[in-house]
Amino acid sequence: MPELNGPELARQLAPLRPQLKMIFMSGYTDLAIFERSGLNSEQAFLQKPFAPEVLAAKVREVLDA
Repeated sequence: MPELNGPELARQLAPLRPQLKMIFMSGYTDLAIFERSGLNSEQAFLQKPFAPEVLAAKVREVLDA
């Protein structure tokens, strides 16, 4: 996204939709993402590349939380 990144978008959407569930994904390692973006370890994150089964499991995990 040219104007803002995922965590910035999430911060803007959170007050509008407090129940919105989000999964962040990146080609960077989770450590680099947490340091650079302000995400915390409680937020759902997938490191690219990932298999479709891994995505499906993460979606299920987030929806069930």
